[in-house]
Amino acid sequence: MSDSGADGEGALRDDDTLDAIRSALIEWYETDHREYPWRQTDDPYAILVSEIMSQQTQLDRVVAAWDDFLEEWPTVEALADAARGDVVSFWSDHSLGYNNRAKYLHEAATQVVDEYDGQFPETPDELQELMGVGPYTANAVASFAFNNGDAVVDTNVKRVLYRAFGVPDDDAAFETAAADLMPAGRSRVWNNAIMELGGVACEKTPTCDTAGCPWREWCHAYESGDFTAPDVPTQPSFEGSRRQMRGRVIRTLGEYDELTLDELGPRVRVDYGGETGEAWLRELLADLRDDGLVEIDADSEPTVVRLQS
Repeated sequence: MSDSGADGEGALRDDDTLDAIRSALIEWYETDHREYPWRQTDDPYAILVSEIMSQQTQLDRVVAAWDDFLEEWPTVEALADAARGDVVSFWSDHSLGYNNRAKYLHEAATQVVDEYDGQFPETPDELQELMGVGPYTANAVASFAFNNGDAVVDTNVKRVLYRAFGVPDDDAAFETAAADLMPAGRSRVWNNAIMELGGVACEKTPTCDTAGCPWREWCHAYESGDFTAPDVPTQPSFEGSRRQMRGRVIRTLGEYDELTLDELGPRVRVDYGGETGEAWLRELLADLRDDGLVEIDADSEPTVVRLQS
């Protein structure tokens, strides 16, 4: 990692590094990315349909539904003229999530035709005037249809910014960092690229090298190996965990034919006794017995434990 990226958001304050970060991501995206059909058009109607569908459905499943929808209603005028019940039925038949999204989409089409003479508004603020179009969807349509959007900040983007540049888990901080990163006048390619990065390289389980992440040079998580993020909680510590103690019981019993509780306990943990004494050990052994891993001979005196034969 370069020195400019070593102090949290320092890379975002260094102009030369910022230019390199931007260029690396755009080049990575333009070299190879998932070829969803709505990425091949700047038709705001087609893009709005894809955005509404994607809110409840995995992108790979959206493709067929999006194609069918545009075949049925190829223009915003066609959708506005359709019976709302037909649109809702289509939504339900294609398992696209909440049916009220279909109603909102139909109403938004009617607004575009009646209030905007069939011409979509082009800014995020204006697009939010359409029924069912919130800030994220409005910004996506403005970006991908008109190259006129703000920086997208969704869960994937937050994860990328948190991991790569140490942006704190704060909505205002994410908004600021995302805006600083996006090159002026390039919202279409930039927002596609950073969402692609979060979707194929910086997922909850990252694939940095396999996906050829373009930000490895500057990424804090890649340097430290700590890939936690706002939507990826810290892995509970293994040291002292119940999982660790179960493993110790199995390994210890593997060395002996059988052991009494007094013999087994101190071999499992050095602080055996008190709150982690016999009652604790019996509970742990009961779980292992229920899992078919150990046998507990409670009829013997003292109680004897062995591995399940």
